[in-house]
Amino acid sequence: MEANNGQARPGTTNGYGSRGDDGVCHDDSATPVRANTVDELHSLQRKPTAALSSSQLEERHKQQLQSISASLASTTCGIGPKLVKGDPARKKEMVGKALPHHQHHITVPTISVSDSDLKFTHVLYNLSPSELYEHAIKYEKGSFITSSGALATLSGAKTGRSPRDKRVVKDETTADDLWWGKGSPNIEMDEHTFLINRERAVDYLNSLDKVFVNDQFLNWDPNNRIKVRIISARAYHSLFMHNMCIRPTYEELENFGEPDFTIYNAGQFPCNRYTHYMTSSTSIDISLKRREMVILGTQYAGEMKKGLFSVMHYLMPKKQILSLHSGCNMGRAGDVALFFGLSGTGKTTLSTDRNRILIGDDEHCWSDNGISNIEGGCYAKCIDLSQEKEPDIWDAIKFGTVLENVVFDEHSREVDYTEKSVTENTRAAYPIEYIANAKIPCVGPHPKNVILLACDAFGVLPPVSKLSHAQTMYHFISGYTALVAGTEDGIKEPQATFSACFGAAFIMLHPTRYAAMLADKMKKHGATGWLVNTGWIGGSYGVGERISLAYTRKIIDAIHSGELLATGYKRTEVFGLDIPTKVEGVPSELFDPINTWEDKDSYKLTLFKLADLFKRNFKVFTNHKNGGVSDLADEIAAAGPNF
Repeated sequence: MEANNGQARPGTTNGYGSRGDDGVCHDDSATPVRANTVDELHSLQRKPTAALSSSQLEERHKQQLQSISASLASTTCGIGPKLVKGDPARKKEMVGKALPHHQHHITVPTISVSDSDLKFTHVLYNLSPSELYEHAIKYEKGSFITSSGALATLSGAKTGRSPRDKRVVKDETTADDLWWGKGSPNIEMDEHTFLINRERAVDYLNSLDKVFVNDQFLNWDPNNRIKVRIISARAYHSLFMHNMCIRPTYEELENFGEPDFTIYNAGQFPCNRYTHYMTSSTSIDISLKRREMVILGTQYAGEMKKGLFSVMHYLMPKKQILSLHSGCNMGRAGDVALFFGLSGTGKTTLSTDRNRILIGDDEHCWSDNGISNIEGGCYAKCIDLSQEKEPDIWDAIKFGTVLENVVFDEHSREVDYTEKSVTENTRAAYPIEYIANAKIPCVGPHPKNVILLACDAFGVLPPVSKLSHAQTMYHFISGYTALVAGTEDGIKEPQATFSACFGAAFIMLHPTRYAAMLADKMKKHGATGWLVNTGWIGGSYGVGERISLAYTRKIIDAIHSGELLATGYKRTEVFGLDIPTKVEGVPSELFDPINTWEDKDSYKLTLFKLADLFKRNFKVFTNHKNGGVSDLADEIAAAGPNF
């Protein structure tokens, strides 16, 4: 073919230089889309979920809406809102039309009609991360996609938990069971005040055009899992709980039924400060009798995670299952280790081991079946995060992950993890399967080792000690670590800090109850207790130096391998701890702290100072009658410092 000027017409060829039979090169024409509007075109773009038949979906939707409406029922009126399944932006055609029968909730006749009677609340039920991204970015100010694909969002004015605003209903169910009084994290409220706050939260949620509802599970042990429902106003909160709880399958959702526990997260709306028991505009309230939790005045998502953990600390011991604030990993041979430790002790670093499988990073249950993770995700601190120091967490921050309160470059959207402009408590929430060596399902056999971590800035605790069962209970209840200068304003020298059971803010029962269960399970299954100091040697903070992480890892490896069970031991003074005489790859002189101090007199003064702090802390537990029968605290106290 030639052009009009007689020259050859340029053209492309099909395949390896040949044209199609019709002479058209690269023919990508197709039948036009049968759509008259952009909305119709978009409807073709979205493929409906085909996991269930239309009749099954209709029946399931009916049951779900009735159940959710009952959850949102007013305690005053006794009925719930009219609910519609789906996004209100896609429900414009419903305006002015009667709803299908299966989308109505049965209500009682009313005498007068108000605006609320004419309104429908749209339920966004168990949305996928992609759908939740769309809602967050479109409707929630401060939500952005970062360069890694994670969703960055803001938690509002509160960037951490508000423990002084957390309340538990004291009633006939909890009056004798829960730990009340001095030292307890449980601040009481009455049921009437709880219902006032519940009504305020429910009224707020019902006033919205849409609410997000998550139906999920806690506890990977199928025989002891808990069904939870989270009703919230923010896509961020829904995605956070999607990541942190265990995600049900379509079949499990179909048979979900009524939840065992419900959260009403109305955190964008304050509580009434003039309500009895309220001390601020924030209130986090738990009723164990009603199996409900109400959140007002704080949008920090961690309140939901830790609130459910508190609930598990009550429900699980009722079934003789020990709930634990710990990390957990497993060796290739099936040996399981628990890691307890407060912030800065190295719990995350030491429990995350490329040579071992991660069962969970924070919350577990120990039942007759073995160990099981409570959660379906991880909630990692992000401050100063780097790929070199925490490669597993770094790699887990991708699409689907929630990044709370981080700072990022305005153009590239690259996160600066060193930046503290919003808060130092920056966090990442991601599903546990984002960790490459996570064990799915997150269950394992009975633990062989229970490792208690302490960062002793006084420099007098040994790098490792083997504990008797009584000593394990004592140090478990004490939950010791030390703050050092620079970690908080005004700290000039090491300060001891104690948190019962390594999670005092979340426990419900008296610490001796959990300690007794821990000792019983350790005895029954042959587990060994260890106290590992990841803090200072050769002197207190400012004089000595922090023990090498490489040495600590060798100690932990020796615990896992069983090497430390076969070596010799000697006993220290005051604390009465059994310390090994040899660990492969660790200088033997480090095991007895006095060997590393130049000033021996200063060592002894510091040793007695720390021992006295332990004794003072333990006084709050010594007068407790466990179950009203035996004074277990006396037996445990005898395993502490003796001088």
